[in-house]
Amino acid sequence: MFLKEDRTGDLVDVIDMSSLTNPFMTDVSVQFQSGEDLADPVTIDKQKLIFPSGEQLPECWLNGYYRQENR
Repeated sequence: MFLKEDRTGDLVDVIDMSSLTNPFMTDVSVQFQSGEDLADPVTIDKQKLIFPSGEQLPECWLNGYYRQENR
C-alpha cells in the first residue's frame, strides 16, 4: 500500500500491513519511493503518514482505545 509522509509529501510503500492497521503499534516499516533506486526499509511513526489523497489515517489504525474515548 502506498502512503505519503505528511511533512515531505514523499511516497512510501508500506512493507508490513499488519503493523499499519494494528492500533497498538506506533511504528511501521516502509520504503521511500523517491529516486530511481529502491530505498532500504526504515521504521517511521504512523502519525507521520497520510493517504496520497491527503486524508488522515483512520483513528482505528492509530488509537486502540478510540471507542472508549467517544462515550
